[in-house]
Amino acid sequence: MHQNFNKNNRLSLSKFESMLKTNSVYFFDSSEFEDIIHCYLDSGRQTLANKAIKLGLAQHPTSINLRLLFAESLIFENKLEQASKILDELHLIEPNNEEIYVQKACVLSKKDKHQQAINTLNIALKYADNQADILAMIGMEYLYLDNFDNARLNFAKCLEVDFEDYSSLYNVIYCFDMQNQHKEAITYLNDFIDKDPYSEVAWHQLGRQYFVLKQYKDALRAFDYAVIIDEYFVGAYLEKAKIHEKLKMYEDAIESYLITTELEDPTAYAYYRIGTCYENLNKKDLALKYYKKTVKEDPLLDKGWLALTKLYFDEKNHQKALYYINKAIAIDETNTLYWRMFSEINLKLNLFEEATIGFYKCLDYNDNKLDIYIGLSDVLNFIGEFQDSFDLMLKALRMFPNHAEVEYRLGCLFFILGNNIKGEEFLKKGLHTDFDYYQVFKEIFPSVFKLDAVNTIISKFKK
Repeated sequence: MHQNFNKNNRLSLSKFESMLKTNSVYFFDSSEFEDIIHCYLDSGRQTLANKAIKLGLAQHPTSINLRLLFAESLIFENKLEQASKILDELHLIEPNNEEIYVQKACVLSKKDKHQQAINTLNIALKYADNQADILAMIGMEYLYLDNFDNARLNFAKCLEVDFEDYSSLYNVIYCFDMQNQHKEAITYLNDFIDKDPYSEVAWHQLGRQYFVLKQYKDALRAFDYAVIIDEYFVGAYLEKAKIHEKLKMYEDAIESYLITTELEDPTAYAYYRIGTCYENLNKKDLALKYYKKTVKEDPLLDKGWLALTKLYFDEKNHQKALYYINKAIAIDETNTLYWRMFSEINLKLNLFEEATIGFYKCLDYNDNKLDIYIGLSDVLNFIGEFQDSFDLMLKALRMFPNHAEVEYRLGCLFFILGNNIKGEEFLKKGLHTDFDYYQVFKEIFPSVFKLDAVNTIISKFKK
């Protein structure tokens, strides 16, 4: 368990790094080496930590703490057997050293022996002066086992030791969330707040629980308290904005989102939500402004490009809509929603062959809904690709039997392709499934409905 590097000992660190640069050998006492090693481990400079451990053990080969740090380094590098051997040797020398048990537990945890790790950490508790860190480790081991009740109890014990251990508070609430025990979480948080009414984190977490239960007024009250305690609490403002959106209080939502852009660097998410709020208020110009800010802030946020697409599409500016949907597709070409939109826009622009590309892409990416088959079939018919449309409808028939939309189209396509017997068969099926629907197909296949044979069949069904 690492300690903070003592600022008064930075001279030791400078001296050590000077030694490495000059290949000189300076003497450090064991505590100086410990501080140097902790500094490197805490800053993620593992290579330098290893050098300090090696030199430290060369000068102090019997130091328990340095050997423990060596074991910790080996565990980090997944050299578990070598670490275990060192820990077993140290255990014989100092059987009451809590850190030995902690590191043994780390080895067991890495081997997925979580219950054994818990047992070992419970032994460490007996010898620990400060139990909070060990209780947190036990809680994490129970999380690995999906034992949320025991995990929560241990994290709660951490809070009894250190009331401002917000990491443990988050973990307690996480355990409640994983068990969908939101009412229980609210009870726990209210008890916590009774003891510490100025905990903005607790108020924030309480608001989140009320939000899940759709108790929006209570959630807003909790978030309001959070920002009263800490006026710079960006997360609470975001949550307030989400609730205002749920309640269709879009002006209030915008205000909260704008506060987040003032407190921290603006995010594409905030701009996007502001744009959505303005769109809901039918303020299209302001929506457009913030959607453009969204994609400028994060050009890879495809939702921003889609929002621009829809806005221009609704304004019947199909050329610009096509430009923006191509931007979204360039980011996520497997998203069939984008390809649908692509086809719809191209149809508005009378670019029928391009529209078929979008529909085919939807099928390629397994968007096998009936409306995709119908849309593609109708476009193929319009451009005279009757055989392709026919083949597509045969495939649709296997997936969607007894659907009038498919039966009528197949009947008409059989007539067009010269198979009148099959044409009559499928036309009759369509009329039987949904008689009135034939009026739609008179517009799609006018040449077929001019045929005497077709009108004879229809007149018989009318009787």
